[in-house]
Amino acid sequence: MNTRISGEMYERILRSFMDLIILKELGKNVKISGYDIILLFHRKFHLLLSPGSVYSVLYAMERNGLVEGSVTGDKRIYKLSEKGEQLIRSILRNRGNIQLFMESLLC
Repeated sequence: MNTRISGEMYERILRSFMDLIILKELGKNVKISGYDIILLFHRKFHLLLSPGSVYSVLYAMERNGLVEGSVTGDKRIYKLSEKGEQLIRSILRNRGNIQLFMESLLC
């Protein structure tokens, strides 16, 4: 496969699942800022995200009750809400079905 196409697909997948990646990170009982998420994606996935893309996902997650944000000093810090924890547990319980679904898309 063309390296450019596979790189574009890699980035598309990461952007599509950004909310789940953030939930997984917050599931480690950490509190993180939007800037921390930008650093995480850059360090772990070699993808540099714009603040606008990260904060729009965080705000949507907060509106949906998956994360809770609070201001600490000059930063807005996010932590996982109970609803977010329930979603993570549900995903983990159903990961076999999710895997099968993803494989069926690609086969």
